[in-house]
Amino acid sequence: MSPSATTEPNGADDTVLALRKVLTNESEPLARRFRALFSLKHLACLQPTTEQTLPAIQAIAAAFASSSALLKHELAYCLGQTRNRDSVPYLQQVVKDVEEDAMCRHEAAEALGALGYAESLDILKKLRDDESEVEIVRETCDIAVDRIVWENSEQRKAEKLKPSDFTSIDPAPPMPLEANEPSIPDLEKTLLDTKLPLFQRYRAMFGLRDLASPPDLPTAVDAVNALAKGLKDPSALFRHEVAFVFGQLCHPASIPCLTECLGDLKEVGMVRHEAAEALGSLGDEEGVEDTLKRFLNDPEQVVRDSVIVALDMAEFEKNGEMEYALIPEGAATAVSAA
Repeated sequence: MSPSATTEPNGADDTVLALRKVLTNESEPLARRFRALFSLKHLACLQPTTEQTLPAIQAIAAAFASSSALLKHELAYCLGQTRNRDSVPYLQQVVKDVEEDAMCRHEAAEALGALGYAESLDILKKLRDDESEVEIVRETCDIAVDRIVWENSEQRKAEKLKPSDFTSIDPAPPMPLEANEPSIPDLEKTLLDTKLPLFQRYRAMFGLRDLASPPDLPTAVDAVNALAKGLKDPSALFRHEVAFVFGQLCHPASIPCLTECLGDLKEVGMVRHEAAEALGSLGDEEGVEDTLKRFLNDPEQVVRDSVIVALDMAEFEKNGEMEYALIPEGAATAVSAA
């Protein structure tokens, strides 16, 4: 039986219900729905769990009925960050739905990998090995399988990883620390070697990310420049992940390559959308907002939607707000005042 998130859950408090109402309302501005989503994500990710955890997960899953591919892919990402088994059935349902947008299915597969539960392996392996499947779904399932195997391995316990500035659960962990910290040229070589498994290349990608944060780290600009070369990779999935990493880093050195990526109308939508959102995270940098506004009428819906959200993020950056969200404590008031 497939999980149902369409009915209001018993026990959901006013805050969760108010946020759910915003998130699932197709008439609400997209940027406002994203802020509601990130508030729900905050509640869904709380450790230890609270009485709000399951209702928040159910509220996020309820929005998979939306017509917005951009929103739905973000729902999947957020569920993958919850570290909660209750998210698994919703994500499995999305990844198996061949009628669903490929970008959403990719994100659901990646989220299952991030959660790390071995019960998802059969579904992911089946999709990985299905030659009729779209490439981004197959590639994502390949990485997700490797990540779950790594998560449950003795190898993981033995590895020493560089502490990261980022709290996200990533599609792959950074490269393990050996006797000496991996050099940027070595990581770049692994990053760009298309003969290597994607999981290994992703590990180099996140290793470079961690050498680029904080932005004043001596290795930061060189690491950003190495990552930027990944935007020319033959895999759209790989290119989109590089753009996502730049959104995490918020390093000004990434602005030129992100601008080029967004402006390339031959680039696929899932890569350009990620470049737009990454630029939104750099919204307080000179010229970024003007760049984004040029694409408000882009031919691709997912890019137009991303620019709307990115401009809202840019406004948030300029205003110095603490959380890009409808703050949970004030959510009910914020909704009723709208």
